[in-house]
Amino acid sequence: MSRSPTDRRTLLKAGIAAPIALPAGAAAAAADLAIFEPERLFADVRRYAEAGNKQSGGAGDRRTADWTANRLAGAGFAVERLSFNVPWFAASRCELSLGNLSIPLVAQPLAVETGADGYDAPLRLAETAGRLDGAIAVLRLPYQRWSSLIDRAVRGPLADALARGAGAVILVTTGPSGEALLLNTPADRPVSDKPLALLAPRLAAPVIEAARQGSAAKLILRGEGGTRTAQNIIGRRVLPGRPWLVVSTPRSGWTDCAGERGPGIAIWLALADWMPRAFARHSLLFLCNSGHEYENLGASHIVAKVGPPPGETDFWLHLGANAAARDYQELPGRLLPLPSADPYRFLMTSPAFVARARAIFKGQPGIEMAYPSAAGAAGELAEVIGAGYPRHAGIFGAHRHHHAATDDLSTVAPEPLAATARGFRDLLSALLS
Repeated sequence: MSRSPTDRRTLLKAGIAAPIALPAGAAAAAADLAIFEPERLFADVRRYAEAGNKQSGGAGDRRTADWTANRLAGAGFAVERLSFNVPWFAASRCELSLGNLSIPLVAQPLAVETGADGYDAPLRLAETAGRLDGAIAVLRLPYQRWSSLIDRAVRGPLADALARGAGAVILVTTGPSGEALLLNTPADRPVSDKPLALLAPRLAAPVIEAARQGSAAKLILRGEGGTRTAQNIIGRRVLPGRPWLVVSTPRSGWTDCAGERGPGIAIWLALADWMPRAFARHSLLFLCNSGHEYENLGASHIVAKVGPPPGETDFWLHLGANAAARDYQELPGRLLPLPSADPYRFLMTSPAFVARARAIFKGQPGIEMAYPSAAGAAGELAEVIGAGYPRHAGIFGAHRHHHAATDDLSTVAPEPLAATARGFRDLLSALLS
């Protein structure tokens, strides 16, 4: 078995007793620093963004799976893939006809189609009291960075509109991007048994006015779908009898997901390059999950089938949404980019690690105030905590283009990305040294 490169800690202990180790140690230290440079990290975000749409099991998700698997193999991990089925739907036509006006909509999976001729009915505002029998209900969500159909602020009003007899529902996903926001949904059944479509707030004014008047309209939602295979990428570096360190990140999402997923992927890849040397006495498990937009479907398979026993796991780090996306000034009808990180991101750790995390991330917007995970975690981190892993940390949030078609490479800035990556490097070093 070949020996691991001399790390900086060993070199410092050796002192002048082993001067021949200095060049190799210095080179390794320099290489480790280069891993966390802004340009290198941003190059990985660019590569991720260029893969295109990341819906689970689609072409962009498969390209990213292959790329991350190759990177893990190059870092010395044994790589395998865990396959599972996911639903999919591709709309061929999704629009609302209102007189001579045709307004584009976005189909919300799991989609229930209209007939080929569409669904003709009066528009009604969902907040209007009384029955909605047969109407196309226009449900205006309050201003928020929306993420999930099972959010009570979505699920409750939607269920109410359907219970009052709506024949179809149009959700106006009011938020900072002005775009229609696709929402995470359970994989096993449609949340609505009637056609459900999304309307961009920037296009909503004529629809809302028509709904106030009860005007006639036609909704057309057509497409094709079914199930297909998605894969979680699993990389292991096993040292028999040694405790595990786990680092996980989601890979999939509704759009290109450059800001939602790209920073987490880039930090995950940097840690995969660095940790085999930094933690040469630990077994390592790196996980890159698909199926996220179906309420953490891929992560649920990982926790059930792949994760090591909690008692044999020293630490689990999860890198979720908005790990380091760009912040923006909000003006009416537009967003002006800033060079700093969006503060709407949350760092959760086991209670014992909160103070250390706050010291390490001091000055970094949003994550400078780490919180104990007992206060409530979200996303895939909640799956990890629920599985009983007592020593953990994770980041999650929602930037201003979260779940929007506008979530492209412009939503990431290199410097805050690098600062966040170095923070997680330093947190792991501090907690596990």
